Amino acid sequence: MPDAVVIGTGPNGLVAANLLADAGWDVVALEAAATPGGGVRSAALTAPGFVNDVCSSFYPLAAQPAPLGRLGLTDFGLRWRHAPAVLAHVAPDLPAAVLSRDLDATAESVERHAAGDGQRWRDLYAYWRLVAPPLLDALFTPFPPVRPGARLLRRLGPGGALRVGRQMLLSANQLGAQWFRGQGAPLLIAGCALHTDLGPGEAASGGFGWLLAMRGQEHGFPVPEGGAGRLTDALVARLASRAGQVVCGATVDRVVVGGGRALGVGTRDGRWYRAHRAVLADVAAPALYLDLVGPAHLPGRLVEDVRRMRLDHATVKVDWALSRPVPWRDPAVAGAGTVHVGVDLAGMSRCAGSLSAGAVPDELFLICGQLTTCDPSRSPAGTESFWAYTHVPQRPDWPAAAVAEVADRMTAQLERHAPGFTDAVLARHVAGPADLERENPNLVGGALIGGSAAVYQQGPLRPVPGLGRADTPIDRLYLASAYAHPGGGVHGGPGANAARAALARDRWGGLYAGPVRGAHRLLYGQ
Repeated sequence: MPDAVVIGTGPNGLVAANLLADAGWDVVALEAAATPGGGVRSAALTAPGFVNDVCSSFYPLAAQPAPLGRLGLTDFGLRWRHAPAVLAHVAPDLPAAVLSRDLDATAESVERHAAGDGQRWRDLYAYWRLVAPPLLDALFTPFPPVRPGARLLRRLGPGGALRVGRQMLLSANQLGAQWFRGQGAPLLIAGCALHTDLGPGEAASGGFGWLLAMRGQEHGFPVPEGGAGRLTDALVARLASRAGQVVCGATVDRVVVGGGRALGVGTRDGRWYRAHRAVLADVAAPALYLDLVGPAHLPGRLVEDVRRMRLDHATVKVDWALSRPVPWRDPAVAGAGTVHVGVDLAGMSRCAGSLSAGAVPDELFLICGQLTTCDPSRSPAGTESFWAYTHVPQRPDWPAAAVAEVADRMTAQLERHAPGFTDAVLARHVAGPADLERENPNLVGGALIGGSAAVYQQGPLRPVPGLGRADTPIDRLYLASAYAHPGGGVHGGPGANAARAALARDRWGGLYAGPVRGAHRLLYGQ
């Protein structure tokens, strides 16, 4: 009978468990897989001696003020590594645009695309440094972000705060055109936006792209030394140091509800875990509401909303073991940890349009990782552990032949920009949408970010119209996954928000629960 049961040990679940353990709670985290980590795991997928990350690799949002960055994980074995450059964008008939943690180097790269764009990048970065502290605090704060919003107002005044809001809602195309004259800097921003399901013409794609590009300029896109799984190892070790437990091979198939309150969970093998204070679910929102809790315990309007929520695009990911570094046609790309490959600004818009229409794009946009370039421990000397993924439409079924065709097209595209790439391949591993979901059930249909990043599914609209908080209509049950505000990315925000809500409910009792229940009745009815 622990104080809290956490369902799922992805980064959000483990952040939540650690914060509750910090508060002195007895915590048990249950994981269906044989190992913890969710999408933050490593494995030998390709060839002996090569370390591959099963899902995610780069963590630009993990640094402070993100909850994950505040846990002191370097004390538990985590070491961050960086490539010489952060990000490169490769497009036909254009010099590569390269983002570096060295501001002078980034400015020099974008200056190659248009005179004056180097200084414009410096100006955009200076603007970021001005607004970033309250803006990031607002991002990682339960909705509404009252205190960070007040800080932003004090720093910028009402007009300045409104201009920041406008910039965050711009499309990537509009933001790029507003600040720059050439394609280099806009390519970096729009390419970062395409890490979500937002095309460069969609509202808020500029805000997402600007945020990721500026985090890259400021902190880089770091990787854990030894593989993504080392980040999970550090989180588990920290939890264990506070007497928290992780139980693997425990598939939760029921949240026990009584009197409108979460009492605990049951697992597929017949075990029961009574939760004295809270149940926190690092699982997909549809799985929590429709499967683990069940519609009978929920307002009908909420159930309808959950069934209507939009997933982000599906994904095909390929890992390669290469006998040598990628032979890029443009040598400026060789030192970048993350590489965007394939299309210019117009091509990104065409790619996004095809996905919106439910079609595989004629021109694929690839997001690639040169892991050995970042961390030499990932493969033998002189080789490269390399991966790439591309977005494809959400479909009920992706046949193996269709996935293999997309993987072959990805290889051909890399060959065009890196002649000799195919000859360097020692082995490859292909994961389609269903494979990714099997590795991590939260990646429903191969969706990587816990539901669309569109503005109609953010803040109080995530995952459905509600409070924008971790609380659910079931008392002492909290949604702690990327399906909750602030959404996808490895930063621990949803897990931290769920832990804060559980602690507040326990501390304030009815003074907390009463208003939350009242708000849910207003939103969803009985």
